[in-house]
Amino acid sequence: MTDRLSAARATRRWRKTARQGLLEKSHDGVLSRRELAHLGWDSHAIDREVEAGRWRCPGRLTVALHTAPLSFEAECWRAVFEVGEGIALVDGVTSLQVAGLKHFEEPFIHVSVPHTAKVPDVGGVVIHKIRHRHDFERWSRSGLPRTVPPVAAIRAAHWAVSERQAATVLMMGGQQRLYSPAWLAETRIVIRGRNRRKFIDDIIRAVEDGIQALGEFDITELCRRRGLPPPTHQIQRRGPNGRIYLDIGWEDIGLFLEIDGAGHTWGVNTSHDHLRANAVTLQKGTVLRMDIIGVRLMGEEFMDQVCAAHALLTARRKGAVA
Repeated sequence: MTDRLSAARATRRWRKTARQGLLEKSHDGVLSRRELAHLGWDSHAIDREVEAGRWRCPGRLTVALHTAPLSFEAECWRAVFEVGEGIALVDGVTSLQVAGLKHFEEPFIHVSVPHTAKVPDVGGVVIHKIRHRHDFERWSRSGLPRTVPPVAAIRAAHWAVSERQAATVLMMGGQQRLYSPAWLAETRIVIRGRNRRKFIDDIIRAVEDGIQALGEFDITELCRRRGLPPPTHQIQRRGPNGRIYLDIGWEDIGLFLEIDGAGHTWGVNTSHDHLRANAVTLQKGTVLRMDIIGVRLMGEEFMDQVCAAHALLTARRKGAVA
């Protein structure tokens, strides 16, 4: 009897130690049944832990080594396990979020699989079938199976619910330095997608030209329609405390446009904007201000002012040269 009790205690101690070791090997608290089997935990051992209330199974092939809600990273691993290890890659906006994309909300986990793959539907996961899986598109470092950022961004744009969302995700990835404009453009040569091809090509060219926000893209398109020369983006000037950057403008005539997003009204941002505009004025430049909502709703009225200012300053420059 004593021997049996000692053996039972030893077994419990071993299991406790083994569970702690599993946590260190897990993917933020989750492992696949295949991985657990490789580590010596068969289905009966897993069932014992689940029945004891220590573990839970958030999927047919996924085991959580706890009973709390899964983290974002763990949800991504669950998606890979359930859709198919070796087949599925976390892709689209989800891959960008793993890479560090901030301030973009998406309730689902997006994964891609080859179009010939037969995979099950998985709750909370959007499965995209792609025609080609290229060697370069997989993030080569160890960890979560996912696509590299420019591939993820282009596919996210094709899978977006609207052109506005497509443009937003492409520009946000560039703004947050997840990829360079050159890397994005190079990737676009191969990753083409099936829908809104021309629109995405236009956005990528805009990113290459230095456009960093949708407001800049909108106003640049309006300038093109009005026949104005292409403006320069992210213009560097000297301010009271060092370098300042203006959204777009024409340096040759001293006309600059500032497009204010929602963030411009937060805290002291408005004061900083005023200081920046005043610094340009002191250097004999002209700054026209507009907000992103205004550009969308009253773009033509704003463009009337831009065209008038451009014509006036162009005439002044020609007069000064003459």
